[in-house]
Amino acid sequence: MPGRHVTDQQMRLFMTLRQTHTVPVAAARAGISQSTGYRLQADPTLPSQKKKSRGRRRPDPLADIFDTVVVPMLQTSPGIRPVAVYEEVMRRHPEPGTGIRRTLERRIRAWNAEHGPEQEVMFRQVHEPGKMGLSDFTAMGKLGVTIAGEPLDHRLYHFRLAYSGFQHAHVVLGGESYVALAEGLQNALWTLGGAPHDHRTDSLPAAFKNLNQAAKDDLTDRFDALCQHYGMTPTRNNKGVAHENGSIESPNGHLKRTIEDALIMRGSRDFEDLVTYRRFIDEIVGRINARNARRIDAERMSLKPLPARRTTDYEEVSLARQGKDRWPSRDATCPHLVARTIECCCLL
Repeated sequence: MPGRHVTDQQMRLFMTLRQTHTVPVAAARAGISQSTGYRLQADPTLPSQKKKSRGRRRPDPLADIFDTVVVPMLQTSPGIRPVAVYEEVMRRHPEPGTGIRRTLERRIRAWNAEHGPEQEVMFRQVHEPGKMGLSDFTAMGKLGVTIAGEPLDHRLYHFRLAYSGFQHAHVVLGGESYVALAEGLQNALWTLGGAPHDHRTDSLPAAFKNLNQAAKDDLTDRFDALCQHYGMTPTRNNKGVAHENGSIESPNGHLKRTIEDALIMRGSRDFEDLVTYRRFIDEIVGRINARNARRIDAERMSLKPLPARRTTDYEEVSLARQGKDRWPSRDATCPHLVARTIECCCLL
């Protein structure tokens, strides 16, 4: 129409309609004049491709100093911040004035992209339904939760499906361990009703801390057996490369902020007992899953079926006899604290 520039979208629509309609009809449906339609038919170049690049409207304030002053600074001091370069330029050459800061920062970014150190390349991940499930632990101490007035030293085991965003959170007392991971993971899978093809964790540094090599190998073997029981392939991201586990690391922060908001609206961070607090966490996670219900239901169709039963999510402890054919007395206190036990010698 007069006074309006033809857009690429209008031209594409006109050229599509022109295959089955006359020029006047195609032009009318595309929202352009008949004469413009004939002009576009004669020259089918997109309007955006005809635009000439806008030239500089004022002299380049960095023309005399960028190559001679700024570039040597960038070459001799890789990683220097643009603001530091700006301050040094202002100290040496105040003539251009303080208004060059943004121009200088853009020019430095362009120079670094072409001549600076190589940057790590990241490709967008495309997740398939039923493919990937992820586990992680996140500390909760900063939230200040208390049980009957006593501070609760705990963290959350957090499970998430990469495709649909299904989440499960389990309150863990103490630190990271195989027991906490196995119990939380199995609770998540049985709540979900299926198992993904792959399961990813980080390097579990807290779980392996202070363990000798034999204990580390044993923990790894037990975790591999756990994944094998559910038909999952265990994977780990490279140590110190958190973005490889980004599908769970970022939701960790979102979940903690959601819990923080819920605690503020609740008006109190104190809970009657641990069961009440766990129910509070389950309600929050349930609301998150409700928002993704359609994607979760669709992904369930691609999950592997669960086995007939759960596998071990406890520690097995063997205590040596005290002397010849003697077990510790019934009243002895077991020095091992475990999440679950089948039979402890202290109960004999």
